[in-house]
Amino acid sequence: MTTLAKARFAQIVLPRIDEGYRLARWLTGSATDAEDVMQEACIRAYRAIEGFAEGNARAWFLKIVRNVAYSWLQRHRPGKLVFLEDLSPVALQEIETGGLMNSAVPTPEDLLLAKQRSAELQKAVETLPLHLRETLVLREFHGLSYREIAVISDIPIGTVMSRLAKARQSLLSRMKETEQ
Repeated sequence: MTTLAKARFAQIVLPRIDEGYRLARWLTGSATDAEDVMQEACIRAYRAIEGFAEGNARAWFLKIVRNVAYSWLQRHRPGKLVFLEDLSPVALQEIETGGLMNSAVPTPEDLLLAKQRSAELQKAVETLPLHLRETLVLREFHGLSYREIAVISDIPIGTVMSRLAKARQSLLSRMKETEQ
């Protein structure tokens, strides 16, 4: 590896390590598993840094972290990973439209403002299916745009919006259940 590549790695990847770790933590649900994912993601980013063209470095690195996390989950927890392509058309339609919960509801941002419910909210987020949790975390906790999420997740923008709506509705439903 050249000195220039090392410098690019330090400039592009190192400032995003914490953000990558938070994403890996949310996707794996474990601090130690997130460390394993980050170690592999950094190795992959280091090897690929010379091929990185100027562009959105944040999205590039988070996509690497996401892909490594999914690979790690597939190797270590295959039961946790469900691919949308494997779902029935009915289940896929329910995910895309929000199912029975497709009416307008308050946003998760409103729920986050209530400090006393933050622990319940975190637990609810952790129970979301991985594809919904990933989209929600990238949008709400990392502040990425729909376009950036689409690039990272390798899905259309419309799917990003559908997943966000479904994740938000599921969170609200779960939060209402804990109130009762």
